Amino acid sequence: MSISTGHRVLHLWSLCEDVVVEHGDNDNAILLKGRWGAERIDRPAPVVREALRRMELGPVLLANAEVKPHDAETCLVLMHVVSRLSHLVVRTLSVDDLRGPLLSVSPASPEARFAPEPLPPRLPVRLPRDISLTAREAGFALECSKSPHQVVLHRPEAFWVVGMLAWSVTPDVASAELPLPPEVTEGVLAYLAAAGMVAPAGADECRTARA
Repeated sequence: MSISTGHRVLHLWSLCEDVVVEHGDNDNAILLKGRWGAERIDRPAPVVREALRRMELGPVLLANAEVKPHDAETCLVLMHVVSRLSHLVVRTLSVDDLRGPLLSVSPASPEARFAPEPLPPRLPVRLPRDISLTAREAGFALECSKSPHQVVLHRPEAFWVVGMLAWSVTPDVASAELPLPPEVTEGVLAYLAAAGMVAPAGADECRTARA
């Protein structure tokens, strides 16, 4: 069963399983300890404290961590902090169909930074030559020697998108050929590209849309 139209794509955040969060005296600081050392957040805003509390429990929508009416300043404060903690954060792409996440991206280096952006629709891309695919309990893990991330594919739909990248293809062609809402295909491609699991390909070898 594929994803039907009308479902919303969800961008979720959580802390890596090995990250320990410690709160300082009088709530003046938060200390996050992970495999690559510690990160200290001084005088955290209430929204930051609430977001980290929820992220300890599992993947969450950052918008749900708001502790006061939504405003641009609060959003900027929160995004600045969690972006700084990118090497301690797991990013998950999901759909609101109650069937679980599509894929997750975990940091594999203290230099890991993750900022997904839509790929140009006509840019030829494919999987890197040295990518590896390994079966795990949670799904299939993608790893690449040049990438500071690991990607786990949790659902067949994410695997379908990866399968399109075995040959050179453009995002618009991938979206047209897969039985998925375009925003799902585009989201998976954006996460893969941000994780270093997509490489540019020559236009002369690129697949074209079916007639």
